[in-house]
Amino acid sequence: MLRRLSVQKLVLCGITAVGSVGGCASKIPKNALAMRPQSLEWRQRSTRRFSTTDEKQILGASAGLLQDMGFIIENSESDLGLIVASMDRTAIEGGQVTGKVFVFLLLRVDLPIDRNQKVRASIVTHPSGNEIAVRVTFQRIVWNDRNQICKLEPLDDPKLYQEFFDKLSHAIFLEAHQI
Repeated sequence: MLRRLSVQKLVLCGITAVGSVGGCASKIPKNALAMRPQSLEWRQRSTRRFSTTDEKQILGASAGLLQDMGFIIENSESDLGLIVASMDRTAIEGGQVTGKVFVFLLLRVDLPIDRNQKVRASIVTHPSGNEIAVRVTFQRIVWNDRNQICKLEPLDDPKLYQEFFDKLSHAIFLEAHQI
């Protein structure tokens, strides 16, 4: 009798578990995998094509440019056409500090403020015929004064990407002509 109750409990628990898992499953929204309208624009902004087949030259110029910009190369896989670099910077802003002091004096509440940030750059190259496509992305991670991550975001400033590719074009030209 005791054994039969155990089997019944086991079957009942199994049915409950399957029902619970099935009940948690929801339909995937229709637009879950759809690209946002800004995605194509952002991809175009972060990609340039260069009329060369020398991928090593492109990667060398890219790595040199990142270092000139203050980045430290963390990983480079020339066979895969990949460079990952980062730089540490302060994230302290005067407005946040002023706001923190004001709130503390007024309400005696110690608000966290941004303290430091890591800016990451990733470069991926893709040869295609007589061209090489170069895509660069910039992101930042910001920690507050309590050592908590408070921001994790892509940097999507068109000016940043335009300046990067202008400098990269110049660096590739200089490297190609051994200047």
